[in-house]
Amino acid sequence: MLETLVGLLTFCGNILLVALGVGFVIFVHELGHFVVAKLCGVKCEKFYLGFDIGGWSLLKFRRGETQYGIGILPLGGYVKMLGQVDNPAQLRAEIERAKLQQPAADAPAAPEGESGAEGDSPIFASQKTGQSPESGQSPASADLAAAEQALYDPRSYLAKNVPQRMAIIAAGVTMNVIFAFFMAVWAYGLGVEKEPCAVGEVIAGEAGWQVGLRPGDRIVEIAGRKVEYFNQMQIDVTVSDHKQGVPVLVQRPGEKQLLSMVLHPRRREEIPRIGVLSLPTTTIAPVQKTIFSGPIPPYAPYSAAAEAKPPLESGQRIVEVNGKPVADYVQLLDRLVEEPADKPLSLGIETIIPAEDGQSKTIKVISSVVPPQPVRTLGLEMTMGAITAVQNNSPAAEAGIRPGDKILKIDGDPPGDPMQLPDWFRRRAGQKEVRLTLERKGSSEPLEIVVPLRRANWFEDLIMRKQPMSIPQLGLTYAVLDRVDRVTPGSAAEKKPIKPGAVLVKATIPPPTPGQLGGKKITIDEKFYDTYEFGEADEALHWPMFFKILQLVHPQSTVELTFKDGTSVKLPLTESKDWFEPERGWLLTAETKLCKAESLGDAIRLGAEDTGNALLLVVKILRGLGTRQISPKALGGPGTIFAMAYQTVQHGLPRFLLFLTLLSANLAVLNLLPIPVLDGGHLVFLAYEGVRGKPANERVQVVLSIIGFFLLLALMLFVITLDIWRFLL
Repeated sequence: MLETLVGLLTFCGNILLVALGVGFVIFVHELGHFVVAKLCGVKCEKFYLGFDIGGWSLLKFRRGETQYGIGILPLGGYVKMLGQVDNPAQLRAEIERAKLQQPAADAPAAPEGESGAEGDSPIFASQKTGQSPESGQSPASADLAAAEQALYDPRSYLAKNVPQRMAIIAAGVTMNVIFAFFMAVWAYGLGVEKEPCAVGEVIAGEAGWQVGLRPGDRIVEIAGRKVEYFNQMQIDVTVSDHKQGVPVLVQRPGEKQLLSMVLHPRRREEIPRIGVLSLPTTTIAPVQKTIFSGPIPPYAPYSAAAEAKPPLESGQRIVEVNGKPVADYVQLLDRLVEEPADKPLSLGIETIIPAEDGQSKTIKVISSVVPPQPVRTLGLEMTMGAITAVQNNSPAAEAGIRPGDKILKIDGDPPGDPMQLPDWFRRRAGQKEVRLTLERKGSSEPLEIVVPLRRANWFEDLIMRKQPMSIPQLGLTYAVLDRVDRVTPGSAAEKKPIKPGAVLVKATIPPPTPGQLGGKKITIDEKFYDTYEFGEADEALHWPMFFKILQLVHPQSTVELTFKDGTSVKLPLTESKDWFEPERGWLLTAETKLCKAESLGDAIRLGAEDTGNALLLVVKILRGLGTRQISPKALGGPGTIFAMAYQTVQHGLPRFLLFLTLLSANLAVLNLLPIPVLDGGHLVFLAYEGVRGKPANERVQVVLSIIGFFLLLALMLFVITLDIWRFLL
């Protein structure tokens, strides 16, 4: 109960910090307009965070001549200055309209409840609801007086010269840049944990895999620019010119010379990626405390790591595997590839034991035995598809294997279950070569090719939704179709009406019932228990990824499969007797490096560099938006911003401050876009007025302002729709 209360308080505190941080980014922008307007002698009537649509607000109060408030619509903010309208010519037109109305309006006032004036400009809305109580003026007279005051009052925005008005408009963007800089300086003063630009996992079939990147490789340069951190690498890949490929320099463990490679990133969903993940350590991950799903332990649910004796605990470091020393993650992978997966694994665990005095500590290596982890199956073997990619300079490439080829036999025997092939090759690490029988388009006879096997001391796990299966020892990937090839003899599936050739279209994994669990109560991670669609749609699943999900649900779960012919069957999960996972489910922390300024000058340098990079990133993303490089779906609305802010705040204050740096830089650049109703549009009109000596043509301003308004409205609707779509998914 106490743990839940602490978690709830932490959750609420993080939400409050996110709201304050994001709100402050908007606040400093509007504060820039407000302060410079005051310095220029302009009367500011309103200062709002959010928009008070229809007068609705969460909070409002008046200090002096200005009303301050928080509007009901949290999509920005505004400062209302005397005489400020999107189109200055509109104000002059309002004066002429008021003059024409004045004689008629000076007649006796309309009865209470009837409209005394129609008006169409928000600036006059508060003055068009009857006779002025102070002066006794008619509505039209009040309109005329207010309009003329807005135009001729020395404290009016329109009464200021062009440089003053440009300074007022540009102040918001300037404040955002200054704010971004100070947030970055603060972050580096505290110290930011960053992930080095080192490869932990490579996604088979992607650009990094294609050129032969491996776990442990460190990318030191991208397109001629040195990189040190993983997030910097991701950004540089996104905004680099992809037409001729992205040149990179790589430091491989054990090799003195840097490797030169050319990456060809492919856009997956929203932005281009090269398909690599950051490098883990050998330290067991900490328990993650959550409110709604309970604490997340440092191992996958129902994995062999969860059954370790004594239990694995967060903060422990793996230093041995079956008596062999392990110095880093790459060596850990090497040991797991070599050791038999069907035997218990003895881990040497380095544990820190605090002394009784609470001040000193000792480090002790204890042994923890992790049992084998059988692979869970449904008794179905799906159809093996064609080879989808061949890695550069791999055994498969040197043997002449091509994408589109199909493996018919391996050493004279059918390949069997395509999901088991990677394990089959892993267990033949000492074998020098294999003989593949291939079917190739355009060839009437099968091809016999002898392929040497390389020693691959790493795994290529399934990470992406439509990722193909891979064989690291050969350097190729292949498809697994959602079509049943055969049913495993003796399995529960053999008793069901499942015929070879049946195409899977849907699968449902319900949470296990108390009856299935023998009355035991367990904590269930709900995200894996769902209905999955199969097929060609982007959001659809395919068999390999579904097979991976089966390894993460409760081992006593029952799965309902629906096939294209309309048949539906329920199958229990069963544990294989001759197929085991070499990676046994423990979760590891990412390798990080503390980036902390050594002095104020160093913090200023790092802050300025980070702010400049953030501004440049936004510009480059906008330039590439809508092209093959960056999809418009990469944009995000308020919901996405809030979700990203919450994720960063969970990693500590310094990471959150850097997020605010990026957000503030984003707001600065977006507001400078030359779109009427944005600051950039106003600056364009003012620059034109300064050069020409008078405002732009009224009709031109009106048309451009209307276009700008609808563009902005369409953009807001688009990003909010994207937010809703992401939430539903």
